[in-house]
Amino acid sequence: MKIYLGADHRGFELKRKVFAYLEKRGYDVVDCGAKSYNKDDDYPIFVQAACLKLLGDQDSEDSRAILMCGMGQGVAMAANRFEGIRAAVVRDREEIIQSRKDNDANVLALPADILEKDDELTAAIIDAFLTAPFAGVERYRRRNRMIDKLEDA
Repeated sequence: MKIYLGADHRGFELKRKVFAYLEKRGYDVVDCGAKSYNKDDDYPIFVQAACLKLLGDQDSEDSRAILMCGMGQGVAMAANRFEGIRAAVVRDREEIIQSRKDNDANVLALPADILEKDDELTAAIIDAFLTAPFAGVERYRRRNRMIDKLEDA
């Protein structure tokens, strides 16, 4: 499984921890930026890089992305602009399990301001994101197709 990571300055330190955690567990990890700390950077650049790589990945059904910013909301909003991306902001393990099961979330948006100092919780969330299956129920698949078809009014 390939994991694409992206973070702005507020998520930068958490991204370094997440990268090391995933690499230690044998995942193929791709850092989509920021490559160095810059307090003036903007998360949409890193979100776009990670999402485009994820969507272009031949094995995208198995690949995922993890994005980080201060509260996770900004990176999730930016990611969800891409057709085929289903980003979920989560703060606990149960949220991501449900997001995988019901919504087939392929992008995890982490709130660095909350999780940066809680390595155990961060690890539990990431592990659940990478292992929890999509239920595959037809109504869930139908809803995902409907989301991808939504257009500006």
